[in-house]
Amino acid sequence: MNSQTAKSSGLRSLLLLVAALLALGSVTISFAQDDATTETTYTGDPVMVSFQMARDAIEKDIGHSLRILRWRFYEDNWSSVDSLNVYGAFGIDSCTDAVPHPQKRTDILFGWTISILDSSGHEYQARISYDHQVLVICDEAIVPPQYAPPPAPPPETAQADTADQGEAAPAAAPAVASTANVSGFELGGHIAGFDGSTAGQLRSAGMVWVKKQVRHGISDGRDLIAQAHANGFKVLLGALGSRDRLAQDFDGYVNEFAQYVAFLAQNGADAIEVWNEPNIDREWPYNRINGAEYTKLLRAAYTAIKSANPNVLVISGAPAPTGYAGAAGCLARDADRVGVCNDDVFMQQMAQAGAAQFMDCLGLHYNEGVLSPTRNSGDPRGNYPTYYFSQMLNRGAQFFPSSKVCWTELGYLSGEGMPSGIPQGFNWTPNDPITLAEQAQWLAEAARLSRDSGRVRLMIVWNLNFTHWGADPQYGYAIVRPGGGCPACGALRGALG
Repeated sequence: MNSQTAKSSGLRSLLLLVAALLALGSVTISFAQDDATTETTYTGDPVMVSFQMARDAIEKDIGHSLRILRWRFYEDNWSSVDSLNVYGAFGIDSCTDAVPHPQKRTDILFGWTISILDSSGHEYQARISYDHQVLVICDEAIVPPQYAPPPAPPPETAQADTADQGEAAPAAAPAVASTANVSGFELGGHIAGFDGSTAGQLRSAGMVWVKKQVRHGISDGRDLIAQAHANGFKVLLGALGSRDRLAQDFDGYVNEFAQYVAFLAQNGADAIEVWNEPNIDREWPYNRINGAEYTKLLRAAYTAIKSANPNVLVISGAPAPTGYAGAAGCLARDADRVGVCNDDVFMQQMAQAGAAQFMDCLGLHYNEGVLSPTRNSGDPRGNYPTYYFSQMLNRGAQFFPSSKVCWTELGYLSGEGMPSGIPQGFNWTPNDPITLAEQAQWLAEAARLSRDSGRVRLMIVWNLNFTHWGADPQYGYAIVRPGGGCPACGALRGALG
């Protein structure tokens, strides 16, 4: 690899910048300057911290300040085969020849890549581990392989080639224009049902939306729409379909499902989420899990909905936050009919297939947090990005820079007041369980951070009033607790003023 950057030899040889102390969203870095040592403290969003660290390290390395024209960030994977083909090695050190091949660290495989374009026309690049403890300055700036657009096939073979690869070429723009309102920020709740107390509970939390899931062939949502509208609430329907019918006749069922969501739009739905967690085999045929395949359904659904009512807000089906597929990103095993795509890979595939043209809002889920949404480190399970609110927001938004985000499920699980302990699969912090006070505070903080980000159109709290407590502990997420109290309602209303 040829270096395009003139770098000071002393700093260039120190690719491991420093071990940083990361606590409560702050990072303190010590820089050696001749006989003196100075410290710099970074705080805030992990992406902004990464940018600040990269900028300071590069400026220190080249010996002068940068006049920044543009900077970009990528949530990067240095363990993929594509990365190996480009760099010749795995791990965070693979982008530089200054670390001999036998000494390259293969245990740091994920993190942020920051590219900074200077007014001189030169682009610099640095890599930073998720925990901000390791920073490496790269020899040259390269778009990470997973973000580089696929090579365009010849026009006459475009469809055949991309079908073989499990990806779709960006589709043509829809014929029906959207008039949905994507400005502002609003709050809502996922409800089990609309009874006499539901409207009061929603109002006490400052909510103006209700969400409920409906399934093709079972429910059309008309009763809920009538009740909610009569009480002054907007309705988001999470539209589900049949995984098995998709597997049997994909194209035929896509068209049938599109007719169904058009019917929901005609019935008065204010927003429709197209499917649910299509990146896992519980919801989608195991051997067709791919963001491009989902985009085919999203395109058909969007076109049908907008033809029925262009004011309806169309939200892409939020993927399940997961890294289950590991470095491969996606997997499908015929032997046990298991399939999954990591949510970030799935959304990247959607973006490459042109999904931004067929949605008003990107659907995201966040329901495995055990810390305040203001925190960017300290989770006892590790530093995987789906554990943290701001990293989960960036995880999807990075692929759709011009699209709004809709949290269609956001919640914190508290077992306080429940009849038995939290089920093992959800008991992420057995020694420090989430209290009701924390649940209330963190939901309020998430609402405030979402609104202030300018990226989020809608936040649906998971959930308002579910009462099932078992292997899937839905009651523990509910903000209406046993006995009818709602500690989070006042906190949410106060957070939004």
